[in-house]
Amino acid sequence: MQLLLRLSRLIDAISTLVGKTAMWLILAATLISAGNAIIRKVFGTSSNAWLEIQWYLFAAVFMLGAGYGFLRNAHVRIDFLSNMFSDRGRNWVDVGGIILFLFPLCYIMVSLGWPLLDQAYTSGEMSSNAGGLIRWPMYAMVPAGFALLFMQGISELIKRIAFLTGNGPDVLSHTGPSETELLAEEIAAQEKARQAGASS
Repeated sequence: MQLLLRLSRLIDAISTLVGKTAMWLILAATLISAGNAIIRKVFGTSSNAWLEIQWYLFAAVFMLGAGYGFLRNAHVRIDFLSNMFSDRGRNWVDVGGIILFLFPLCYIMVSLGWPLLDQAYTSGEMSSNAGGLIRWPMYAMVPAGFALLFMQGISELIKRIAFLTGNGPDVLSHTGPSETELLAEEIAAQEKARQAGASS
């Protein structure tokens, strides 16, 4: 089990690196969008390539960040149902979900996405828009993103099994406030301090 947990930590490190790198693409997309809008308003010109690269960056953030989202337990859950289960019950539900749904989905998406990527790369497929970009980098996001999600699924499965066998902590436990709750508390405290300062 210790070997598997080391593998899990390695996968987590890869997902963290890819996810945090992908976050910077949001800034790049924002700057490109703003720059393109300014150029269009000031100089009356634009480029389809600049528009399309925003879509590419969005695809990269969404697809490459999926594994990191899974690692951070930031994906959508039906909390009012999952909170009804015990800690072991929640982990068993995750084990079933990972094996029965996540792994097959990732396999199907990589299997379907790879031939499209290969065809676009081989043919040199270009955007149908004038001055548009080559298409294969965008197609590459599908198999790459689902492969990373599959890897993170392996890591999460290892962690769930480690908890169920008494070899690791419960990564699904809600013992403390979430980052969102901590941020909300900090904002409320700042607002309260601001109001106290304004009234004095």
